[in-house]
Amino acid sequence: MQIDIIFKIAAVGIIVTIVCQILKKSDRDDIATIVSLAGLIIVLTVVLDMIADLFDSVRNIFDLF
Repeated sequence: MQIDIIFKIAAVGIIVTIVCQILKKSDRDDIATIVSLAGLIIVLTVVLDMIADLFDSVRNIFDLF
C-alpha cells in the first residue's frame, strides 16, 4: 500500500473540514453540505480505484479468468 494515497485522503479530509467550518460560520449550511458530499465522493472514488486494483491483483495471483 502506498503511503501517498493515505496522505491524499487525509489532505482532502482536512481541506473539506476547514471549508465546511468556514461556510457554517458564515451561515452557508447548504453549501457546506454540498462541499462535504463532494469530498466524500472524491475519497470514495480513490478507494474504489484501490479496491479494483486489489481485485485485479487477486485475479492475477490465482490465474482466474
